[in-house]
Amino acid sequence: MRKKTARAAALALTAVMALTACGGGQTADNGGSTGNTTTESGKGEASASAIKDLVTYESPNREQESFFILNTEKANDLNVLCNLYSPLVEVDNMGKLQPAVATEWGTEDGGLTWTFKLRDDVKWVDINGNVKADCTAQDWITAMEWVLNFHKNSGNNTSMPLALIAGAEDYYNYTKELPAEEAMALDTSKMLEMVGIEAPDDYTLIYHCAQNAPYFDTVATSACLYPISQALIDELGVENMVGMTNENMWYNGPYFETTFTMNNEKVLTANPTYWDKDAVLFDTVTVRMVDATLQYQLWQNGELDNIALSEADLRTIYNDENNADHNFLAETRPKKFSYQMHFNFDKKLEDGTPDENWNKAVANEAFRLSMYYGLDLNKYWARTNFIAPLHCENVAYTMKGLLYYSDGTDYVDKVIEKLGLPESDGTNSRRYDAAKAEEYKKQAMEELAAKGVTFPVNIDYYIIAGDQNALDKATVLKQVFAEGLGEDYVNLNIKTYVSSQSKEVVQPALGSFYINGWGADYGDPANFIDQERYGYDQAYYSMNYSRINEATDEDLIATYKEFSELAEKAGEIYDDMDARYDAYVDAEVYLLQHALTIPMEYEIQWQLTKVNDYSKMNAMFGAQNYTYKNWETSVDAYTTEQYEAFQAAVESK
Repeated sequence: MRKKTARAAALALTAVMALTACGGGQTADNGGSTGNTTTESGKGEASASAIKDLVTYESPNREQESFFILNTEKANDLNVLCNLYSPLVEVDNMGKLQPAVATEWGTEDGGLTWTFKLRDDVKWVDINGNVKADCTAQDWITAMEWVLNFHKNSGNNTSMPLALIAGAEDYYNYTKELPAEEAMALDTSKMLEMVGIEAPDDYTLIYHCAQNAPYFDTVATSACLYPISQALIDELGVENMVGMTNENMWYNGPYFETTFTMNNEKVLTANPTYWDKDAVLFDTVTVRMVDATLQYQLWQNGELDNIALSEADLRTIYNDENNADHNFLAETRPKKFSYQMHFNFDKKLEDGTPDENWNKAVANEAFRLSMYYGLDLNKYWARTNFIAPLHCENVAYTMKGLLYYSDGTDYVDKVIEKLGLPESDGTNSRRYDAAKAEEYKKQAMEELAAKGVTFPVNIDYYIIAGDQNALDKATVLKQVFAEGLGEDYVNLNIKTYVSSQSKEVVQPALGSFYINGWGADYGDPANFIDQERYGYDQAYYSMNYSRINEATDEDLIATYKEFSELAEKAGEIYDDMDARYDAYVDAEVYLLQHALTIPMEYEIQWQLTKVNDYSKMNAMFGAQNYTYKNWETSVDAYTTEQYEAFQAAVESK
């Protein structure tokens, strides 16, 4: 086996390195331990000027809803759960793979078979720190059965295992056809007969892939390949696993979630039994649910250690050189999410009946293209980054920085090239074209009027109630629609939900579109593109947001099928990664040229902070970037100059 070890282990963030390192033993230093020291006890500690008890925030509409990492794909859950569970491998601050529970791993046959060697000192403990069980390879066997058992996990986190692991789809379909009671009673024996996973001993884990998957180890950073103990299932009961809480779950990660107060705050406390004794951990991390309008006040009061600045607060500070915070403005490191506008092609009215006017309109390609070209998003981006709004520009579907060709070309740059987009002029989005928008608007109005569509077409856009920042940004978006497309053509209705967008809006299909960010689960374009495929059960956006499988317009369906065929063919290329990427670029370009979805923005804001973003885990794939481990912090806020130096140091590597 060509090994990746604790000192010579890491794949680069770039897919090309991720794909070649599996056969080449690439080396990398462990950049995730910025500012660490090691005490005589072996426990990593931060410098004397570092924060011991971090207090950070989350938006009120992003409350944690699950404590079971295998059963959720939502970032608001995973951003917390990555601190409570330990994976096979993790990433450092440069996005490179590093050992976690697996000390070494590799493949001997080009990605068909992957072997992970595990450390033997990882413990499952309860919230009080009582040791409950050893964490062994069997826990990944148990977890795989749970993920692939339709009646246990309802299809969550199945897309990657079904596509990549031999026999996984057969077992998933087998359980789906069983009566629920019988499927819930299954242990791992049948799964082991059918699925390509094995544990020759307690500390060796082997995956057999359905096809060459030289990027498979990047999948190990995602929720689908996290462990769970059979002993916990026995303790809670199969029927209670999905509803587990912070108080009865077991932990093997760096923190316990010692406090969870719905819509208020959660407190994470360092796990003294955590296996990584060199890790720098906070004593506690408090995550407060804070409306954006209150963040600056709490910062000024010393109640938060980092905040994202609203447009109003940013302008106030930026325009006044005498403001106490003027010299502490820092632009955030780009988050891993590529945000898009996802249309709902099977929208319902509040009484549950179809919204025929919208459904007919959005099925029309000229109508979608009028929005694609007609929305000048500068004002929208300025709500979070008025200093450099074009830093937020997103013109592709896949996230920039995820993948690279063998010559170092960013995959997204290839998408931009094939879309034929011009160079940025520094003032407007490269996609915005008022003349084209007007042309498509005229065409759409003629075609849709013939089908009985009335104008203006009402577009229902939902935000969380009581969040002034969300309302302000939605109001700007309404203005963008009006200015770019005309109030005679469309009318953006801003509507609200109380607490859960998923339950109150998405599931009943009330929104005309949703603006969502997708972060890759592993280093391959399939993880982005496959979310939009037609007739594919594991396509997250198709199944949950666009509802394209419920649409009835024949032209729309034909377009989606052609895109899906391009995506499927791209996924069949494994022996030439540049050719694979080219094929996926073609599929992505087709998706965008037909405006089946519209790229919206990157998440780049300005902040005041005592945390060095460039010391955090940072990869464009996986579920680990919010792990509060080895963060460099300061009890005093970082200056603009310091942050520019942090950025320059990372970009020079």
